[in-house]
Amino acid sequence: MTPRAAHQEPRADEEPGLPTGGVARHLGVSPTTVRSWERRYGIGPAERRAGHHRRWSPQDIAVLEAMCRLTARGVPPGEAARAALARREADGAGPVDGTGPEDAAAGRAPGGGRTLRVGAVSPECRGLARAAVRLDAPEVTGILRGAVERLGVVDAWTEVMMPALQAVGRKWAVDGEQFVEVEHLLSWHVSSVLRGVAVEAVRVRPVRPVLLAATPGEQHTLPLEATAAALTERALPFRMLGAAVPPRALLDAVHRLGPGAVMIWSQDRQTADRELVRRVSAGAWGPRGSRGRATVVAAGPGWGRTGSPGEAVTPRTLARAVDLLEEAITA
Repeated sequence: MTPRAAHQEPRADEEPGLPTGGVARHLGVSPTTVRSWERRYGIGPAERRAGHHRRWSPQDIAVLEAMCRLTARGVPPGEAARAALARREADGAGPVDGTGPEDAAAGRAPGGGRTLRVGAVSPECRGLARAAVRLDAPEVTGILRGAVERLGVVDAWTEVMMPALQAVGRKWAVDGEQFVEVEHLLSWHVSSVLRGVAVEAVRVRPVRPVLLAATPGEQHTLPLEATAAALTERALPFRMLGAAVPPRALLDAVHRLGPGAVMIWSQDRQTADRELVRRVSAGAWGPRGSRGRATVVAAGPGWGRTGSPGEAVTPRTLARAVDLLEEAITA
């Protein structure tokens, strides 16, 4: 064969599209799940050739993607399959949601993907994880916003966001750099949705604000952002200082602001600064005779289940942390 011949058209017997395993990786599910959907709901490839392995065209994959999105929103699988198939028929078997024919011709599906194990979680969390693996940013945003609207910030964080983030974190720890893109995309969208809630224009109650800060060596701030969003839902004022706040800066902020409560976040024991908690707890502000002190909430797994700072309360959940903060500033 000459070099020129290597660029000729594919042979007629070559099969276009993706095999079932490739489709499963793209969707973030197991091949068994794809086969089960095909067997139970008739949602398999529209065209099949006797004696050949199943190959999924872009249109076939788009139907499965639509089914994934619907089941992630709580639609029963049977109903989701019927709706996805009806959408394809209404569109004249055309692509659903922008999947182009050039992708199957290249032997791939847009976005790529690998399976992410999330365990026993809600359908919304499972859908969120699959969308993140596909790098499907619009779907990730839609699921996150829908969860907040339906469940509220605290339950959306506990039941949908946190389990998906933890699953990505576990996968990243095992696979190294291979899953960094999934973790970054998911974290950015979680942060964007939470911040969108936190900065909504609401009429807050006339009470002293909550001060939110991470310990000096702590870079993780998503739990702080979830707390801020939950406080906004309750019409409670807050001030966010964010990641890695130096001790002097935090103490100055406490002195100038006079907060009713201070939440200090630590994700890892190496970043837990008990001396900082002691100093914040001992700090006071205001004129003599009416000096005040803030309730200090040491939140996050960094403080550990033993040896927690005696000067602070140490909630184990976001729901409990927000309750404590509300009690501290409204009592």
